[in-house]
Amino acid sequence: MNAELLDLKAFITVAETGSFVRTARALNLSQPALSRRIQKLEEGLGAPLLERSTRHVNLTMTGRDFLPKVRRLIDEFETSVLAIHDIGARSSGLVSVAAVPTAVFYFLPRAIGRFAEAYPRIRIRILDIGANEGLEAVARGEADFGINFIGASHAEIEFEKLVEDPFVLACRRDHPLASRKQVSWSEIAPHRIITVGRNSGNRALIDNALARHGLQLNWSYEVAHLSGSLGLVEAGLGIAVLPRLATPASGHPIIHTIRLNEPEVSRTIGIVRRHGATLSPHASQFLKMLLEAWHTPSETSGQDKPRLRSAQANSNAVSAGRKGKR
Repeated sequence: MNAELLDLKAFITVAETGSFVRTARALNLSQPALSRRIQKLEEGLGAPLLERSTRHVNLTMTGRDFLPKVRRLIDEFETSVLAIHDIGARSSGLVSVAAVPTAVFYFLPRAIGRFAEAYPRIRIRILDIGANEGLEAVARGEADFGINFIGASHAEIEFEKLVEDPFVLACRRDHPLASRKQVSWSEIAPHRIITVGRNSGNRALIDNALARHGLQLNWSYEVAHLSGSLGLVEAGLGIAVLPRLATPASGHPIIHTIRLNEPEVSRTIGIVRRHGATLSPHASQFLKMLLEAWHTPSETSGQDKPRLRSAQANSNAVSAGRKGKR
């Protein structure tokens, strides 16, 4: 196979933009030249990577599998070039972390700040994506490790518990339920409920937990992201069920959170890694700093952390030998 670097970059850009026109403009190529590069790449692989239509471009199954691999190849190449440009640097590299969006906000900033001070030449890529996509990114090697609430039963994933994150009710402070310290799932049924869609890992977790108790979530509004549900709550359109880590700080002037029980439903957030994989020294050090930052109280934290369960303040906490403790 004789693929050029620009062929691979062209494929990545088409996959990200979903458009040959925008890709050709971004890479300063004519559309026929771009098409020839993609065609050459597909012929070299012996399989189509893209499904083309008059309006949009989609990845084939082969394309979806190939995309994270070629991204990592380009990243490693660019990292090597940067190292050559500054041969005197003692360390350079890339650490990729796939994390659900709420974990990005609560787990990563302090660790990234400390890591950047210690290793200024190491780049960090944060894939702030949904739970299912994040798990696949780790399983395929697109990310060194992840922070997720699914994966404990995945055959290719090692999961080490960090914290329990309970689902709570979010409502306006002038809502009739706002004076309650806790409410049951059956008590919120008469109200207009806002929830995330069925493709969300959070929604699947809620539905499964309630089904085990013979309950069902009857929603009025469905959104794609947790942040969208908070916007509707603030506008007074209803109440929302969401993880505590996704709620505003306790002193928020409009939104108030209430404990949900009967049953209590929570998600277990933890570190996810590919089974049997060894982290690079940089990724291992970043994971160690992340766990240390999580253990250290923060004066600037917007709300209290959920109670820690079992994380160890070093990167060995997610070793293969922990599987028996899941």
